[in-house]
Amino acid sequence: MNVKVRFASLQSGSNGNCLFAEAGGVRLLFDAGLTGIQTKQRLESIGIDIETIQAVIISHAHSDHVYYAGVLQRQYNLPIWMTTGTYHKICDTKKLGCVAEPMLFNGGDTLQFGETRVETIPTTHDAPEGVCFVVDNDAIRLGVMSDLGSRFLGLKEIIETLDGVYIESNYDPDMLINGFYPEDLKRRIQSDQGHLSNGDAAELLLRSPRLRWACLGHLSSRNNSPEIALTTHRSILGESLPIYIAPRFDVSDILEL
Repeated sequence: MNVKVRFASLQSGSNGNCLFAEAGGVRLLFDAGLTGIQTKQRLESIGIDIETIQAVIISHAHSDHVYYAGVLQRQYNLPIWMTTGTYHKICDTKKLGCVAEPMLFNGGDTLQFGETRVETIPTTHDAPEGVCFVVDNDAIRLGVMSDLGSRFLGLKEIIETLDGVYIESNYDPDMLINGFYPEDLKRRIQSDQGHLSNGDAAELLLRSPRLRWACLGHLSSRNNSPEIALTTHRSILGESLPIYIAPRFDVSDILEL
């Protein structure tokens, strides 16, 4: 089988997010929630030299996705891409450090890296100009979809065009409602600016004829578990679609298309 796209989660969750994708000879990182050393070591564990990464693309300005962007830029001279709204937000949040002259784009733009395109899709998550992504090399389409906020208009139709997808499956509603989080935080998580539940994510994957696999990510440590997430997805999707879980503190399997 001729593998054209590879994907791995280097870490996934509120403790820090960083994702690797390779398509058409182009190697990209999505988000920068790991230290420079962690990012380098975890890439090495899957046989990737950090010096071969061509861009780091940031989804939004929350610290678990962007905290170490400046570090990756300074230590490894990696180009950092982000929306204008994300850049303005991190400039206002001094603790996130400095990102010098990032490559700026607007949600909805398509970024070009050689023959590989990255479509950027605005989300409803509670960060200014947050986006999710589709990596497209003309033959294969990979979705990189975290911190979506809601099942916003058009998202289902986009997922139906994908061959593989990393998608947030953040919480189990019963665990959240019965848990110890403050009521205002519970409302925020369940709102259209929060996160997708296991059921929300599974419903988005229904009737997606091209999908070869799904990788569930950004699972809450307090309001979810890998077992509950997988059980919910299987109850909605059945057994035919391969489903993987992105580890909270480690590298996932390399998933290929």
